[in-house]
Amino acid sequence: MRSVRIPADRVGTIIGNKGETKRSLMRTSGVTIEVDTEGEVIIHDDKAKDPLKALQLLDVIKAIGRGFSPERAMRLFQDDEYFEVIDLKEFGSRSNQMSRIRGRIIGHDGKTRELIEDLAGVSMSVYGNTVALIGSSAGLPVAKHAIEMLLNGSEHSTVYRYLEGQRPKLRIAEMGFDI
Repeated sequence: MRSVRIPADRVGTIIGNKGETKRSLMRTSGVTIEVDTEGEVIIHDDKAKDPLKALQLLDVIKAIGRGFSPERAMRLFQDDEYFEVIDLKEFGSRSNQMSRIRGRIIGHDGKTRELIEDLAGVSMSVYGNTVALIGSSAGLPVAKHAIEMLLNGSEHSTVYRYLEGQRPKLRIAEMGFDI
């Protein structure tokens, strides 16, 4: 048995309309879950037929808790898809800094976020004081580095050039070759 806490405002997303998301998660993972109104999610994985699915379910729940839709989070049930969270508090602590930092990552009308997602092949969620990423073993480090470049003050154009430069390597990795 494992448990994970998610923000209380994300409980409804885990449960879904009439419990459909929760049932879908249990069906896909083969594991029973309980969700309370405070945000505590208990995973009964002691009788799991596939222990890997139970571990993947833990990441799926964390991803939903970090702002991903259940459909995007369920991408983590696939092989070579991983979840990573970057804590923005490491780059600024005051609330006015946090909104500036989030703004740099999202960009004007979401342009920066969209470019990182498209060029690195990841899904990204900026929620609270975190940036969460879902991506492949090739795309995730590229997206993480691009975000860290922004957090460390790099110009957006420099980050875009970095992402463009990494795209050929990511295409090769998508074809199954090591980079």
